[in-house]
Amino acid sequence: MTVNLENLRELLLRVEKPSRYTGGEFGAPALRPSAFDFCMCFPDLYEVGMSNLGIKIVAESILERGYTADFCFTPYKDFGSGLKELGVPLYSLGLKKPLKEFDMLGFSMQFELSYTNMLYMLDLAGIPLLRKERENGNYPLIAIGGPCAVNPEPVADFVDIVFIGDGESVDADVADLYVKHGKATKEFFDEIIKLDGVYVPALSNKVRKALINDLDGAIFPERFTVPNCESVHDRAVIEVMRGCYRGCRFCQAGFIYRPVRPRSAETLTKQACSLIANTGYDEVSLNSLSTGDYPSLRGLIKSLKNSLPDGVTLALPSLRADSFDGEFAQDARRVSLTFAPEAGTQRLRDVINKDITEDEIIKAAESAFDIGYSAVKLYFMLGLPTETDEDLEGIGRICSIIKYCYKKKKRNKPLRISVSCSTFIPKPFTPFQWERLSTQDEIKSKQEKLIASLRGKGVTLNWSDGFTAKLEAVLARGDRNIGKVIELAYKNGCIFDGWDKELNKDGWKKAFEESGISPDEYIRERDENEILPWDFIDIGVTKEFLLSERRKAYAGIVTGNCQNSCKGCGLQKQCSSAGGKK
Repeated sequence: MTVNLENLRELLLRVEKPSRYTGGEFGAPALRPSAFDFCMCFPDLYEVGMSNLGIKIVAESILERGYTADFCFTPYKDFGSGLKELGVPLYSLGLKKPLKEFDMLGFSMQFELSYTNMLYMLDLAGIPLLRKERENGNYPLIAIGGPCAVNPEPVADFVDIVFIGDGESVDADVADLYVKHGKATKEFFDEIIKLDGVYVPALSNKVRKALINDLDGAIFPERFTVPNCESVHDRAVIEVMRGCYRGCRFCQAGFIYRPVRPRSAETLTKQACSLIANTGYDEVSLNSLSTGDYPSLRGLIKSLKNSLPDGVTLALPSLRADSFDGEFAQDARRVSLTFAPEAGTQRLRDVINKDITEDEIIKAAESAFDIGYSAVKLYFMLGLPTETDEDLEGIGRICSIIKYCYKKKKRNKPLRISVSCSTFIPKPFTPFQWERLSTQDEIKSKQEKLIASLRGKGVTLNWSDGFTAKLEAVLARGDRNIGKVIELAYKNGCIFDGWDKELNKDGWKKAFEESGISPDEYIRERDENEILPWDFIDIGVTKEFLLSERRKAYAGIVTGNCQNSCKGCGLQKQCSSAGGKK
């Protein structure tokens, strides 16, 4: 069946942003049912999900095999409640097909606090939440992927398949096997667990992450579907490289996306020109974890400028302070400069392996000011291992030095400094995965000290909520028992937990009480010999390397980045920088 939007006319007219739910976007592919109908589900609002490059790549891989790949995003509460009142199931944007009629729903899990949104979408679709409740029923396979999939245990009881690692081909390989076996048979599951990157929670198989070595030959869409309403990142996006050379010890992405694999300037120029021609965007974002580390960045920018139409600007959203160059800045981007020192003193930056110095931060700021920037955003973390009051005071000191540098010359505009301080959260597959989370009282005390150090400096300060940090830490390092908490939280009305104004603290507290599970068990320091819930997953980086990095942190030893020399993380055979596959 298909959902007739005419029957939803009155609902669409009264909800916020009805364009989220109508489909018909410019550039959307013409879809028709196929041997395998897949719906890419994003557990957040339309304008957030439409900015995500990963879901576009996965959908393209399915389409290239001749199958159907549609999209669905989390409806906001007004539309979701309206669908329930009308008895209309949640549907896909392209085919207007109820989600429960697809062969597979693939959820891209970018953030742990979106877990309840997945349950919300399943509920609106009329699909039982738990895998055991779907057995022997005519329901789609429920799969997840994305960065949260490196510890899938908290949501393991809700899903059938977990994709771990690069999704350019393994998702489509599973689709082929589904078609081969006619449905999700025992033989189908026995065969897919032999693939790298496929975990089946019901079988509890060990798994090695899927890894694409050659990104030049990897699938990448020639066109993007242009959203009906302005998205969070309303521009064309190309991924210049995957992975990061730096090895910051708190950064999960820096470890799970190893090794570094750059695309060639020729490939990137071709992709950018195709996207601009097919979308009408006037800006291209050069995305990666650290775009300033892309080999021959100057050459790439020159190639793009020579090939793109006049008026198209470039955005480099992930430049580090030690790789900032005034030549990289575009006129349209001279509004606000963003740096992430992460810590207020060199000592603590050494602890976290953030190998930039205060001099490099100041030099970058001065360079930016000289070409017209008048606003600086600085990102720091609170609660890092070994942090002291002196480290917190150092944040205020950096702000004072930046203000002094700005005032040394006559400027046309007043300087604006914005400081954002998130709480450090220990994440799986990092050297800090064994660390404890600061208590909420400790976080509050640190925030008060930071406010005092910034008082009178003309700085805007933002910080994360202590409860949110605690919840994220529990969900990130949880085991299967946490699934009970997530289910109860959803039934207590918890959705859109990643949005400050929507977070239902009472609903989560009640869920922990009802389940009899203490969140403190999951935020404590872990013993180095303890078996961790995610130990069955092989991401290529060895546990021995992570432990050695933890010990170096406490010794204040900087490992540095692996662009200069191989650090022996375990991925040498797959890493071109270490002389492996190219």
